Amino acid sequence: MMGEKLYKVMTGSGAASLIAGILMIVAGLSAGVVAIVSGAKLLAAKNEITF
Repeated sequence: MMGEKLYKVMTGSGAASLIAGILMIVAGLSAGVVAIVSGAKLLAAKNEITF
């Protein structure tokens, strides 16, 4: 009985960890794309900036 309960807890924990990892990868890629796009826009507009 105890083994079955432990197995269910470990399975749920493993699934949650997998989902969390996937979400972190997606969030990291999204942040990277946003940073690249923002940087490209700044570089494109640098000739228009005067001090």
